[in-house]
Amino acid sequence: MAERVRITDVSPRDGLQNEPGFVPTLDKATLVEKLCTCGVDEVEVTSFVSAKWVPQLGDASEVLAEAAKSKHDGVRFSALVPNAKGMESALNAMRAAQPAIRVGPQVRPLDKVAVFTAASETFSRRNTNAGIRETIERFVPVIAMAKAERILVRGYISCAIACPFEGAIAPENVAAVAGLLVDAGVDELDLGDTIGAGTPESVANMLRSVLDRVGEQWLGRAAPGERAITLHLHDTFGRAAECVKVALDMGIRSFDGSVAGLGGCPYASTPGKRAPGNISTELLVRTVHESGYETGVDLDRLATTAEYARSLVSKARARAAGGGE
Repeated sequence: MAERVRITDVSPRDGLQNEPGFVPTLDKATLVEKLCTCGVDEVEVTSFVSAKWVPQLGDASEVLAEAAKSKHDGVRFSALVPNAKGMESALNAMRAAQPAIRVGPQVRPLDKVAVFTAASETFSRRNTNAGIRETIERFVPVIAMAKAERILVRGYISCAIACPFEGAIAPENVAAVAGLLVDAGVDELDLGDTIGAGTPESVANMLRSVLDRVGEQWLGRAAPGERAITLHLHDTFGRAAECVKVALDMGIRSFDGSVAGLGGCPYASTPGKRAPGNISTELLVRTVHESGYETGVDLDRLATTAEYARSLVSKARARAAGGGE
């Protein structure tokens, strides 16, 4: 039997946060529901970041409440939180959404929260208005609150290969940040090639450095609740699939994708150039299957969901441009 690889779809959060137009709450929740039916292991539903900074996700509580109606025990829901205040908002939203769960009280609306820092000091300050160590200090109460509620914690490291402001990032810098997150108590390390600069060689070098720091016990963990390293790729130059293959060869068994390739970090954009998008979940899953692993994802349903996602974005952009739908 083929070895299982865990797939997280981040399109409802990372895929929509950089769009110029607002996608209606019910449409976001429908996207989450459709992703659940595709067989992905996890959906990153939203972000509890201030609507002042990310207005596209200002309806986080409402989205979680709607998405909870289609929640079942076969898929995990996660949400991004920037600090303790965001975590409080997430917990309040989770409790408010609990009555919407239709499959019993053992299933909760939120299984995991994600905190985020970077391997680039400049990117960290532009993205969070704080340096790397300061961002991780902010996570301490967040992690404590999550543990008290039996919620898992994912630690994102942006710019794991290169930074739009600093250029190439040394692998040992990524490893140092990973070590700080592990020491802080995260359950998962999510290594993000934020601008899609990665090559098979640079991804392999980065992963080796991280593994040297945190240990190979973080490899090959696809089961919920176990420590894992997740790879989050952008396909800017068409190299993401090759990077997936080298990561699989090195023992990585957890990846992020975004259906239809939507998204990209808004703070990674440069003047005149929009931030590149994530690897599409369709390409990610095909690459994993072609490499001899299984995911449990239905590619036909995923293709239909990708069409739906593209339609949401197209309508949102038309509204933003004043052209209606």
